[in-house]
Amino acid sequence: MQRKYLAKIFVTLRPSVLDPAGVAVKSELKQLGYPHVEQVRIGKYIEITLVSTDEGTARQDLNRICDQMLTNPVIENYRFDLIEVESQTGVY
Repeated sequence: MQRKYLAKIFVTLRPSVLDPAGVAVKSELKQLGYPHVEQVRIGKYIEITLVSTDEGTARQDLNRICDQMLTNPVIENYRFDLIEVESQTGVY
């Protein structure tokens, strides 16, 4: 039986990497009257729907996808939430 999963992927810069966009947003927030904002980090949010035989295989595939294409492992971290959205019977 095939299962359909929705992956919600969050990509952020590693803490040791300078985030110029985050610095710019923080500066603008201070100018807008939000001096209490201490740090801003900018990242990416990606959704992928995939079909797999089980959750473990889906997680392995997503780790490879993130490592090979969606992130730069040298400067970025990622995490994802995986939600089963439906089970399917039949052949694709």
